[in-house]
Amino acid sequence: MPRSTAVSLPTDSLHTPATSRRGFLATAGRGLAACGLLSLRSPKAWATESPLFEISLAQWSLHKTLFGGKLDNLDFPGVAKERFGIQAVEYVNQFFKDKAKDAAYLGELAKRADDAGVKNVLIMCDGLGNLGDPDDAARTQAIENHFPWVEAAKRLGCHSIRVNAASKGSFDEQQKLAADGLARLSDYAKQLEISVIVENHGGLSSNGEWLAGVMKMVDRPNCGTLPDFGNFHDYDRYKGIEELMPFAKGVSAKSHDFDADGNETHTDYRKALQLVLDAGYHGFVGVEYEGSQLPEDEGIMATKKLLERVRDELAAA
Repeated sequence: MPRSTAVSLPTDSLHTPATSRRGFLATAGRGLAACGLLSLRSPKAWATESPLFEISLAQWSLHKTLFGGKLDNLDFPGVAKERFGIQAVEYVNQFFKDKAKDAAYLGELAKRADDAGVKNVLIMCDGLGNLGDPDDAARTQAIENHFPWVEAAKRLGCHSIRVNAASKGSFDEQQKLAADGLARLSDYAKQLEISVIVENHGGLSSNGEWLAGVMKMVDRPNCGTLPDFGNFHDYDRYKGIEELMPFAKGVSAKSHDFDADGNETHTDYRKALQLVLDAGYHGFVGVEYEGSQLPEDEGIMATKKLLERVRDELAAA
């Protein structure tokens, strides 16, 4: 017999049989129970002013340092604040992939962020299967694989998990499959007041028209996009940003190279950020340095300075 979809988790575990395929997915579409899971973060007022947008740090900017063992995931929030002067962070699940159900670990991470005065914004989730997989069983398994990360995001006080919408088939077929997986995952995440946001991250997801169409099919308030300035590949990035911004719950300011004046050479940040603001977005814009010309620390600071400069210019205009 199908079990309840309500989420009420014990303090020593972040996962429960209530999140099973039979327990949740068989009853998807029915009324969702209220969530009893509370964040471990203490309430905090993060800013007294209202800039055009806030700046966060995407953990991937330090992926070489992290993979090289020179930085521990638990220290990331403090480093963001102390080294870069950034008070909001975006995690990547690869750097604590075995900790999604570890209440003690997540409690320590939440405490370190809180002690540093740093806000946890989201968790970028990779390697969990294709939410648009053509095989029903594989798609269902991919949905379930994200459940612990939804719960971890709630524990950390994040507003979202970032997911991928990979699929196979024709343009229309992939839209329908991705929409199905995202809708079912979003219905689960709604119980925890967590959003599911999709990045343009390769395949058809890097086609702004395709991903905007998926969002319209999903049609859930807690399902949106994370437009990345640099992941549109052959697709016109400014057209893509404009198409995805109506659904945006986050923005990733991808950077690689800079000219002598401090401008990113692949993306016109003024044009891109104007599109962001034109959509009425004033949330977090994440620094995501992925270049090789500058060391990671320098690349992060170059991106942050560019965002601050353009923000000031647009505010003055």
